Amino acid sequence: MEQQLINEGLADISAEKDATLKSMKLASLCSALWAERGVELVVVGGSAIEFLTAGAYASGDLDMCLATGATLPVRLRQEIMGRLGAKGGPRNWQVAGTFLDLLGPVESFARTPYRQLNGPYGSVKVMKPEDLLVERVLVSVYPERNDTALECAKILIGVALRGQVEVNWSEVERVANLPEYRTLEECKALVGQVAHELKIRSPFDPN
Repeated sequence: MEQQLINEGLADISAEKDATLKSMKLASLCSALWAERGVELVVVGGSAIEFLTAGAYASGDLDMCLATGATLPVRLRQEIMGRLGAKGGPRNWQVAGTFLDLLGPVESFARTPYRQLNGPYGSVKVMKPEDLLVERVLVSVYPERNDTALECAKILIGVALRGQVEVNWSEVERVANLPEYRTLEECKALVGQVAHELKIRSPFDPN
């Protein structure tokens, strides 16, 4: 990608007032730049939930992992992120007024595909909602109650129950029951609670 195009993108991102759209644009530009080096990135954590819920949950930063599985040399990180005018490193940067964390290989247990969202500079790969949901439920209860994670999980469940985000509930159940999480009962209970609040039938309701 020509540096002039990168600079124009950065100017657009810096001028963007909508926080979610600002992060989406940065994820799109960053993904496109790394893709030229054969590296595929995926948006994870609260950032992924922010994108999937169209800003109903606000994470405040941008977290990305490597979908290609390999680790990145520190020198290469600094070189590529330097083209974005990034400050900091080698894993945490500030780019165009947004904090961006470029982490290691992505951790996913769900058998569903990653989500692909259209961005102005190329597509953005987003973490699977089944993984995100189970992970947030775990963080909300262990090692202690975490109200921020709980609210985040409830927002994601809400948009899923309303059909705004497609979720494979059988896969949620399978992942939640894995030894890595062991939060099946907590997941079922929280989904049931949100479903009751929305007056929507829970996908875990046996009746």
